[in-house]
Amino acid sequence: MRGDTGRHRAREVHESFSLEEQELSDRDFSRLSAFIREMTGIAMSDVKKTMLQARLQKRLRALHLTNFFDYCEYLFGPDGIEEIDEFINVVTTNKTDFFREPHHFDYLVETAVPFLSHHGLLGQRYLKVWSAACSSGMEPYTLAMVLAEYEAVNPGFSWTVLGTDVSTSVLENASQATYKEETIEPVPMALRKKYLLRSSDRSKQLVKIAPGLRSRVEFHQLNFMQDDYGLRQQFEVIFCRNAIIYFDRPTALKILKKITDYLIPGGFLFLGHSESLNGYPLPFDPVGPTIYQKKPGEL
Repeated sequence: MRGDTGRHRAREVHESFSLEEQELSDRDFSRLSAFIREMTGIAMSDVKKTMLQARLQKRLRALHLTNFFDYCEYLFGPDGIEEIDEFINVVTTNKTDFFREPHHFDYLVETAVPFLSHHGLLGQRYLKVWSAACSSGMEPYTLAMVLAEYEAVNPGFSWTVLGTDVSTSVLENASQATYKEETIEPVPMALRKKYLLRSSDRSKQLVKIAPGLRSRVEFHQLNFMQDDYGLRQQFEVIFCRNAIIYFDRPTALKILKKITDYLIPGGFLFLGHSESLNGYPLPFDPVGPTIYQKKPGEL
């Protein structure tokens, strides 16, 4: 009987922990969402409360905390500075795929790069591409694949790709360049054979980007809310897809203005399928679905 009572009390404690852990008060949500906006610029409306509490539960477990109030006290307390990166890693969305919105990559090598080359905008035929909000690296490596194919039939052409993201955890994954086999389904078979290596342990069902391709892609952390992005060059092509949608309009404009400064006149900006520059006072002409060209002569 005593053993049954002990198990019953243990179950009550576990159930109480689980229930309490899942409750995010309006006050704590307000504090956390304000902090997210301050740190990343991302606007988190009330409808995102359930999503936020679900994502943060893993941090409560990792820190052995039983409720969100204690988590807020820790995050905003004197010892919370080490938690900030973990917090950002958990709350930022990192949806990505190889060859996502494939028409963009077709336009890049069929229209954008030839235009830049023909008009002498590459600077010794050297193309610099920035993949902003690159997540786990699938977009930069897709860019690398199509540019490597273009390079193979255009002697003298060269390129580099820079991938940046606010999340340190996804950048670590990107640098490792290892992915589950199921994620490479969109990659054409010919490119898989050339640029992807399968794990020798077939039970792991993993692939790795080939070293030659991997060496042409760099990754750095960059927060769109930074005053100085720390980039010391301009780019001929910028992919900033499915990122602006997470910011309110004034914040999005501020970010887009900075991104515009890093794009050469005549360069190309690629946005996500649900994003648009309509209504923004920026020096761009639309040249394709969610593809924009910076007007010549704009500095």
